[in-house]
Amino acid sequence: MNPQITELHRSKAAYVYVRQSTLAQVRHHQESTERQYALREKALELGWSETGIRILDRDLGMSGAQTTGREDFKTLVAEVSMGQVGAVFALEVSRLARSNLDWHRLLELCALTETLVIDEDGCYNPGDFNDGLLLGLKGTMAQAELHFLRARLLGGKLNKAKKGELRFPLPVGFCYDEESRIILDADDEVRGAVGLVFRLFRETGTAFAVMQRFAESALRFPKRSYGGAWDGRIIWGRLTHSRVLGMLKNPSYAGRYVFGRYQYRREINTAGEVQKRMHAVAMADWRVSLQEHHEGYITWEEFLKNQQRLEKNRTNGEEMVLSGPAREGLALLQGLLLCGHCGRALTVRYTGNGGIYPCYQCNWLRREGLAGKDCLSFRCDLLDAAIAGKVLEALQPAELELALAALQELEARDRTIFRQWQMRLERAEYEAALAERRYQEVDPSQRLVAATLERRWNAALLQVEELKKQAAVIQRQEARAATPEQKAKVLALARDLPRLYHAPTTEAKDRKRMLRLLLKDITVEKSNQKQLVVHIRWQGGACSDLSLQIPPNRADHVRYPAAIVDRVRDLAQSLPNGGIADRLNREGHVSALGKPFTSCIIQWIRYRYQIPKATLARPEELTVEHVAKRFRVSPHVVYYWIDRGVISARRLNAGSPYWITLNEADEQKLRDWVHNSCRIHMTSSTPLEESAL
Repeated sequence: MNPQITELHRSKAAYVYVRQSTLAQVRHHQESTERQYALREKALELGWSETGIRILDRDLGMSGAQTTGREDFKTLVAEVSMGQVGAVFALEVSRLARSNLDWHRLLELCALTETLVIDEDGCYNPGDFNDGLLLGLKGTMAQAELHFLRARLLGGKLNKAKKGELRFPLPVGFCYDEESRIILDADDEVRGAVGLVFRLFRETGTAFAVMQRFAESALRFPKRSYGGAWDGRIIWGRLTHSRVLGMLKNPSYAGRYVFGRYQYRREINTAGEVQKRMHAVAMADWRVSLQEHHEGYITWEEFLKNQQRLEKNRTNGEEMVLSGPAREGLALLQGLLLCGHCGRALTVRYTGNGGIYPCYQCNWLRREGLAGKDCLSFRCDLLDAAIAGKVLEALQPAELELALAALQELEARDRTIFRQWQMRLERAEYEAALAERRYQEVDPSQRLVAATLERRWNAALLQVEELKKQAAVIQRQEARAATPEQKAKVLALARDLPRLYHAPTTEAKDRKRMLRLLLKDITVEKSNQKQLVVHIRWQGGACSDLSLQIPPNRADHVRYPAAIVDRVRDLAQSLPNGGIADRLNREGHVSALGKPFTSCIIQWIRYRYQIPKATLARPEELTVEHVAKRFRVSPHVVYYWIDRGVISARRLNAGSPYWITLNEADEQKLRDWVHNSCRIHMTSSTPLEESAL
């Protein structure tokens, strides 16, 4: 009996910790698991009772490099920290933990609670210096052993990968031959489906459009199953967007053997636990990249172009991508325009009822508070029509060649789709024939088996009929240009490409694709003369410039031209507002709204353009104010004299001022009137004689 084990330890529970690193070890290396379970008998021999022994085996198949997911290890640490464990049994240190952090934490808790650690070699008291030092060395060696094992395994994998001999699960469309070489799948339907994905991506430009095209044509896509009863078999199903992206980003389809596309990184989650997450590695950091290792579906150059296209299609990237995929909307140059003032991409704003009036806008400076207004803002139809005209003008010499190429492309695409349907029908007919042979070969006395096989045969026949109906519907829906009459129609349209471009049946998305085939980007700036200066950069690198006059807005429409304003200014020198209006109407002029001129309109024009009133008085005439000041009376007295005919005055029309003419006799009469009147009060202390001077 070991003297370190006391009755105090036996009075507490003995925990037997059982762990294997992977499920494969649990399944195929059962000897180690049996040895760990045998520690229970060792605990019985050391004096623990049957009820005092607890087996912790829920961590089988879990790695000991970290505590994440190891619930029984967490339970063991919690029980030890509460002093409820007398001894911890483990086959070796590496079974408890491969990490020094977890191991030393457990040892520190065992030392504080006087818990023993018992392995295959002996019994240790972590509270004792020598035993604690020995256990620490064992933990360090266990972690070092993990490092050596990992380095040895990864080194062997890397060395084999450098020779292109490391086998890994292949993407659909490839398989291994008898000599472990990567070859194309022998199934024509599988190869056709994979090739159709890359063909449609070349046509549509987006992964989502490829998925939509498969769904519209009711085509299936293969998926290879790994593990289980279906290991290695092909399962046909629906093509998803993620599957398309995975295929486009996989260099194996370009005939390249790659090792190290992904790697694990250790991160700390919100719960404070260390976890491993898989991250994609940049192409320049791939550890092994063997070009032309096997036959592929596309070339390496096309693979790189696909990556660039996918990067442009992103709408959530940190850096600005100018173009992007052609999307819905009436703005044909969306994603191609650059602001000539700040250099950033122009965005689209849809205004009007239902967004029928889109406009291009650059409001970055205003959003950042660097300017009080937008850099640019103008209607889309102004620039779209001009750029479309330039593109159609550039395409005129090659219209016929483009039509022939498009015609051949349509025919090839339709042939590919119909070939996939034919192979699908052939596979269904084979399954029906196989079900028939199985039914014919069964013993008639086995009625239950024969009935089941007969139902399977009938189901296979119904599946064949259903596929034939679907294939006929797809064939009728596809717009093929196969007959001579259809080819003649397409060629006739090609000779009038502008009519095809502007046809109501041509969608805006298709027009955008046409423009992007030739245009790389367009820089736009607005001059002070209400003009747009457009710099076009074509896909081939050539550049051209274009100037467009911006149409007048509502304010410009109601603004009077300079000729009318000058005419009003000239007439105002001798005529009042009403006379000016009559003169303009007789000359055939109309207002900004197309109506005859009125006195109010002339008054507004004079106010808007600061046209002063003309001096219409004769040299000898005085105003009411002048007469009132001369005789030091109120203006009401002057109006009284005018109404009574005491003085003579004239006015042009009702509402216009009076012009008064005074001779010497009138002046003397008015002085006497003011001097002798008891009702008129002088408004100034200035003598009357001085005021008359």
